Parts: sequence; structure tokens; C-alpha cells
Amino acid sequence: MTPRSSRAQRSSQHDNETSLALYDATAYDASARVIRHYSTSFGIGTRLLGGTTRQHVTAIYAMVRVADEIVDTYRGADAGALLDGFEREVHACMEGCFGTNLIAHSFGLTARAVGITRDMTEPFFASMRMDLDTTSHTQASFDRYVYGSAEVIGEMCLAAFVATSDGPGEASAEVREGARRLGAAYQKINFLRDLATDSDDLGRSYFPGITAENLTDETLAHLVEDCRADIRAAEQCLPALPRRARIGVTTTIDIYSRLLRGIARTPASRLRSERIRVANPVKAALAARNACPWINATRRPA
Repeated sequence: MTPRSSRAQRSSQHDNETSLALYDATAYDASARVIRHYSTSFGIGTRLLGGTTRQHVTAIYAMVRVADEIVDTYRGADAGALLDGFEREVHACMEGCFGTNLIAHSFGLTARAVGITRDMTEPFFASMRMDLDTTSHTQASFDRYVYGSAEVIGEMCLAAFVATSDGPGEASAEVREGARRLGAAYQKINFLRDLATDSDDLGRSYFPGITAENLTDETLAHLVEDCRADIRAAEQCLPALPRRARIGVTTTIDIYSRLLRGIARTPASRLRSERIRVANPVKAALAARNACPWINATRRPA
């Protein structure tokens, strides 16, 4: 939750701590509803976290989801203005202001509690802004996009994992790199899974020089191996995470690894029209295996 120092800072603006605590709790509840409705994969992973960490991760997910919906679902002529307004409110809440947007408000609470800074949020919003007018990428723009849309999200979640009741925690440079690479892996796997949707519905192609029409089995194999390399690097850092966080992250890795194996087995020609999925019962079984180590089941590599 919010550290004592942040509560003291807010006391100059709010004189009813009981009502403010209720508003804070309501904001976190709103974020939890977002993740329940939008992602079974991350939803299952977050349910394995400790209560406070779960609140922080759901607040991060919800903020990211709202921005993503502005550029992907709404897509109106004023989408840029809406995104700018949401970014301003998020940053104001990060500085301690009261948010009329419950999602921005809960993210502000989390950002102050775990040490998320504008060095992470500004690249994120820059990547979201690219989706408004960029339909294909060079290698340089792709790298910038993945950094802002995924790698910094990994760092935000890591900040939530290592935070303590007294405030932000510490993570080594190696562990931060692992968090960024895991975020990148998930993003690139999503690009592969959503290849047809991104192309047909949104008119976008993310991988430089690769479209739904020209993707070959050879290129697909190369992209899959790139994702696997990122996952392997991230897995090396799992022992550094607190136990509950390690269980939750391992579960999402297992789900995405299962998804990646399904993509790897699918001919490139079918990926142009078929969206590969992992069934919810399979996701639940993976979560149970990680939460109950005495099951003694062997994890499969990506």
C-alpha cells in the first residue's frame, strides 16, 4: 500500500483519511476488475502473489490496458488527445495528486509505493503514441517500441515484487535486465499470436520487414528462437525474486512458453489466419503445479 511518507505528503491535501482509504481501496478494486476481464494468463499469475504485491501488479496492468485500449479499441480521431490526457493524469497521480480516474489513481498509489518513475512511464506512453500513426517498423523503431511497450513494464512489475512495507526495494542490474527481457519475450509472442489481427484489423506489422503475407516457416523459426532466448535469460533471474513472486512469474512463463510451442508447431501460412491459444484449464493446471511443488512435475522449456 502507500508508504507512511506518501500518506504524510497527502495529508496536506486530504483531511479525511477514512474516506481517502476507501477511495484508494475502490481504485485498486477497479484495477483488479480490469485484469480479471482482460487477461486470464496474467490474472492467474497475479492470484499467486501476496496481497499487497497483487494490488500493485494489477494497478500496473490496468494502467497499461487503458492506454492500450485507447489506441487499439477506440481508435477515434481524438485518440491522441485522449492518450495525452490519460498520461497527464497518470503522471499527476504519481506525484501525489487525487485522481478522478480510478485506474490512474491506483497506479499513482503503486508508483509511489514501489518506486516507479517517469523514466519508465514516459517511454511507455511514447510507444503507445507510435501505435496511432506507425504501421510498420524499422529495426530501430521496433527496438524503441518494444522497450517502451514491454521492457519497462517488466521493470515496473519487478519494482512491485521487490518493494517492502517501508517502500521501494532493490534489484541488481542483472535482475532488471532479466525483467526487461521477459517483458520483451511476452510482447514478441503476442505479436506472433496476433499476427493476423494486427494486420487485418489494425493495419500494423511490428517485426521489421515481416508481414502476415510474407512470413515464412524459416522466419517464424528464427522469431520463435529469439523469444526463447529472452525467456531463458529471464529464467536465470527467477531465484532472486521473493518466493510468491517467483511462483507467479514462473506460472506466466509456463503459460507463454506453452503458447510459444503452439506457435512454433503451426505453419506460417496458418498463423496468417489462426490465433493460437492456451486453454484456461491448462493455465489453471500450470498454476497449480507451481503453487504446489510437492506435485513434482517437470517444467518444459519454451
